[in-house]
Amino acid sequence: MPVEHSLLQPTLLLSWLVHSGFLWLLVRIYYRIDRHRQNAVALVLFGQGVFLVTAFLHGAEISMGFAFGLFAVFSLLRYRTETLGAKEMTYLFMVIAMALLAAIQPLPLWQLALLDALVLILLLYLESAWFLPRESEQWIEYEKIENIHPDRREALLADLEARTGLAIRHVEIDQISFLKDTATLRVRYRPERTD
Repeated sequence: MPVEHSLLQPTLLLSWLVHSGFLWLLVRIYYRIDRHRQNAVALVLFGQGVFLVTAFLHGAEISMGFAFGLFAVFSLLRYRTETLGAKEMTYLFMVIAMALLAAIQPLPLWQLALLDALVLILLLYLESAWFLPRESEQWIEYEKIENIHPDRREALLADLEARTGLAIRHVEIDQISFLKDTATLRVRYRPERTD
């Protein structure tokens, strides 16, 4: 006998609304920090797709093991044409995990909303400067090789800040070429806020 299941069940619709709200807030946090529009759109679509497929298949009496199998398949599909960074993969993992929880509904709706809220609060904290200061990194080929000496560290920092206009926090010497009279430096600096 076929199992009757409708995507229009009130609890499923409420679960979808909670999940959509969670997705919207998560993507707004992600976009505020990283400004990668295509990744933000992909996260929303991926989250909605996982929710819909899982919700539809959940009516066919699938188990939690099957849901995690779906999770593995969706993770393996992870845009094989482009490598995602660790941060984007973590966001994708959270989107998939929360979509599975929302679609299978192992928790009452208020607990799902509370869990979503806790994840978002943790995310806001981790993305804030309270957790770790924000820094960007850049590689620079530097020609004033006399400034790389440890005794001339202040002169190196002053020169780099004057030439780049960046608030440099740390400089590491990666390579030195005495043949070319250059050094490759890894510079960490505090990025300017654009919001």
